[in-house]
Amino acid sequence: MILCFELSMPYAASWNGKWSGADQGHYIFKTSQAASMVKLFSKLDGGSWSYRWDDGWCAMISARVVDAKEARKLRKLNAGFCGYDWMVQDILAFGEIKKR
Repeated sequence: MILCFELSMPYAASWNGKWSGADQGHYIFKTSQAASMVKLFSKLDGGSWSYRWDDGWCAMISARVVDAKEARKLRKLNAGFCGYDWMVQDILAFGEIKKR
């Protein structure tokens, strides 16, 4: 099973209200065959989480199960997770993004 996390910045507190990475795909893939992880992936499938900073910026993480063909396609388009992989680690560990 492959779980794909996608990063977006729906509320950008920039001068033009846009995030410079908005036109690129930002993905993290987690793969597992272990029964415990498959159960966790099933629970996270279709979920979304947000994180808001005090300066007005907001990150959105969404998760969905993808097949191997779609994962290969998205990996080719992937621009990285911009250093926000800690959000995915929090989601996997706690079911939410913890405040930093």
